[in-house]
Amino acid sequence: MLHDRVLVSTDGAGGERRSSAGIVIPATAAVGKRLVWALVMAVGQHVRQVQLGDRVLVDPEDRGEVELAGREYLLLRERDLHAVAEDDQRRDRTGLYL
Repeated sequence: MLHDRVLVSTDGAGGERRSSAGIVIPATAAVGKRLVWALVMAVGQHVRQVQLGDRVLVDPEDRGEVELAGREYLLLRERDLHAVAEDDQRRDRTGLYL
């Protein structure tokens, strides 16, 4: 990876999903701008805020898709990340930092 680029793998954001009540929401349902969670797979040398294995919140519309070894990944700039999830070890915080 070069410069401020981040390679992420999404958590299957394109398909059906379930609401908290268990209702199935089809992939074709019209929703507003929806952000998705992704896992950081690689980072460039100028990336400062995220590391390998971090879970990040990204906009699926601001992306470049790339296929490596039969799997699809998203290529983003670090500034296109909206949030980074923290692990559960810090229980006194909100769990996200921007």
